[in-house]
Amino acid sequence: MRILHTSDWHLGRSFHGLHLLEDQAVVLAQILQIAKDSKVDVVVVAGDIYDRAVPPTDAVGLLNATLEELILNLHLPVILIAGNHDNPDRLNFGQALFAQKQLYIYGTVMANATPVALEDKYGSVYFAPLTYCEPLTATELSGEKQPNHDAALAWQIKQMLAQIPADARKIAVAHAFVAGAMPTPDSERPLAVGGATTVELKNFEPFNYTALGHLHATQNCSPIVRYSGSLLKYSFAEATQKKAVHIVDLDGSGAAKVETIALTQPHDLIRLKGSFQELLAKDPADYAAAYMQLALTDAAPILDAKHKLETVYPQILELTYERLTPAQKELSVEAAQKKKVSSHELFSTFFQAVNERKLETTEDTLLRQALTHLEDKGRRA
Repeated sequence: MRILHTSDWHLGRSFHGLHLLEDQAVVLAQILQIAKDSKVDVVVVAGDIYDRAVPPTDAVGLLNATLEELILNLHLPVILIAGNHDNPDRLNFGQALFAQKQLYIYGTVMANATPVALEDKYGSVYFAPLTYCEPLTATELSGEKQPNHDAALAWQIKQMLAQIPADARKIAVAHAFVAGAMPTPDSERPLAVGGATTVELKNFEPFNYTALGHLHATQNCSPIVRYSGSLLKYSFAEATQKKAVHIVDLDGSGAAKVETIALTQPHDLIRLKGSFQELLAKDPADYAAAYMQLALTDAAPILDAKHKLETVYPQILELTYERLTPAQKELSVEAAQKKKVSSHELFSTFFQAVNERKLETTEDTLLRQALTHLEDKGRRA
């Protein structure tokens, strides 16, 4: 059996105020093409389908269109679980009805959840969908204290294995933070505030392959326990990561062979650091389609820096001054604008940033007179 493993689509995500749905649609189209070209037998999505509990309408539409293509046109079963970003009850809508078309959705954690059995020429392959589960939920459903995420997951696995023949081939689909795996700062939402949030790798020993979601970096916890990583780069902390899906070939003995296929980002994330002149001198052709984070190393603010740098980097999402002291940052025009200060304060800040000195008394008096004149003129207009 050939399995396509993907996760962490985060449909509906915004990044620095930029809606990413068009980029997400482009990469989902790549996954559809990979599924077709690789002749896979099933697609598994290991959680965080949406970015938030109540996703935008357009994000729901994109998921609907993607699933239609996979199931109705490519005739592929899809197994999809909820992650910590998803609303499990909303995701669970139509679960029994969709299962008749081989769309297997596991949103809400249930004590009586059943595995999915799919057939290949060697017999049955059992998929254990381990939807994201809070310890409190596992405690309520099991009737026993599950003190942490590891215990909650172990309870879920025990429930699943009780329904699967011991000698059968088994695939786990889970949304969890495996101890020792590499998180990405500023990317993944913490699974809990305080307490033990990680799960132990040994939980997955009964399975021939484990398809993981939650962490955004493509990585292996073992040769057969892997994170596919997220659909896109969702923070500048992910700038150096390569996004991918895994194609898993499971033979008749249960041995898994994995191929990782890269996904092309419509807009790469690039971080650059240097002086204003160094950054301005770079070739615009190299950065035309990139979302940029720039860090200026100049000792003083540069007048209209962002506007000037946009001639080289048309999509600057973040611009910072690495070497400015807190006091210097307070003098920046951008900081003054954010505080919605008066016209007098804004001009004074601008003057000091450009001339590296404060207004003299006579200059300040003239400025106040000019501003008063303009305000009076505006009121009479």
